[in-house]
Amino acid sequence: MEKISIYHTNDIHSHLMNWPRTAKFLRDVRSFHENQKEEVLIFDIGDACDRVHPLTEATNGQAIIRLLNDAHYDAVTIGNNEGIGSTKYQLNQLYNDADFKIILSNLTDKDTNALPNWAVPIKIYKTSSGSKLGIFACTIPLTVSYDPLGWNVEDPFKTIERILEQYQGIVDNWILLSHLGIDYDRKIAEKFPELNVIIGAHTHHLLPEGEYVNSSLLAGAGKFGEYIGQINIEIENQKIVKASAEVIDIEKAIKPVKDENILVHQYTQLGHELLQEQKIADIPDTLEADWKQCTNFVNIGLDALCNYAETDAAILNSGLFLQPIIEGSVTNDDLHRALPHPMRVLKYTVTGKQLKELIYSMETQRARLEPLPIKGLGFRGKIFGKICYKGIQVTENQEIKFNGKSIREEADYTIASIDHYLFVPFFPIIGEKSDYQVLFPHFLRVVIGNYLQKQYPIK
Repeated sequence: MEKISIYHTNDIHSHLMNWPRTAKFLRDVRSFHENQKEEVLIFDIGDACDRVHPLTEATNGQAIIRLLNDAHYDAVTIGNNEGIGSTKYQLNQLYNDADFKIILSNLTDKDTNALPNWAVPIKIYKTSSGSKLGIFACTIPLTVSYDPLGWNVEDPFKTIERILEQYQGIVDNWILLSHLGIDYDRKIAEKFPELNVIIGAHTHHLLPEGEYVNSSLLAGAGKFGEYIGQINIEIENQKIVKASAEVIDIEKAIKPVKDENILVHQYTQLGHELLQEQKIADIPDTLEADWKQCTNFVNIGLDALCNYAETDAAILNSGLFLQPIIEGSVTNDDLHRALPHPMRVLKYTVTGKQLKELIYSMETQRARLEPLPIKGLGFRGKIFGKICYKGIQVTENQEIKFNGKSIREEADYTIASIDHYLFVPFFPIIGEKSDYQVLFPHFLRVVIGNYLQKQYPIK
């Protein structure tokens, strides 16, 4: 009977508070198993990077990859934060310093129709008993985001079917690294009983004892580096005969590392220092932030959206603007602190009738939304805030105008806002009735930064 121990992390999202402990623990368990002549594998299942952390933003994620090297992973796959949180150029550079394999089976370059040269579609590990473990990986197929960035992302069901057929008779046991989410994982396990283990991510699910769906063991280690997953496998006659899963609570079960708080602070401080070196503008007045008002900062944001999307109107909520930018020199650190959200500009066209419906809906919800706490879906603030318009006016008698003119119901009107509005449940007209386009590659803060750079160049 051969035993294999697998350790896994997922959805760290650049939450580095536990990273010194995590890295040391993973190094130590590898040494322990190897000293015992036991098989051990260590994987990360994606979204290790998140631009909410200044060090990720300042280095386009490369510093996070160098930190991952400290944990001695065998392989990782990418999540949507790596995949669509980067331009194509940035993603192609992200893993330059990686000491581990990047396994990715369902993403190809639109220019070449080939897998990017930093990834492999499958890695076959041969155990000491001769059993061949096929490790492959799928990331969430967000076509609307990957396509304009220059990538083809394949339906994971097609990918899995293709891989299983291609390696039939070559691989004895299958492990899928899945940055797809728990619902996908369950459906995949139902359709493909050949998969022995599915190690999950994306939906931040925590499976303390794993979950069996048919003959497949599903595993997931939560989010934000709070847990490490452990899977114990037994192989007999080259086939997996038993698999179990558990999770390790990092804060409770792993001893603190010397000076870990200092290290974690240094990660953040270094990120801020690098961003502070990136000066972009020199503004004459402080840009104010107040979720209860449409401040001059919000108005600059609206102007920037119209300029970038080439529209006459824009809509933003004031809760996006988390802190002011003081008059004088503006750096990328200022922008990142004020606008940490991984959001892009959304350009959409509606008829005049639909525009009226949309604005009436916004006005009806205004009082409820203004103090509403918002969490997730790319939002890194706390409160939704005030709805603010440029190019759209609501008169005292509730008539809606576009650039001061009455709206013609059959005419088309184009507006700029943010892709976040597609995902929140407040404005379904945008997603359901408009002809919309997410503009790539820049995030909202970059769009606003570029606008400030043009309007207020460094003296």
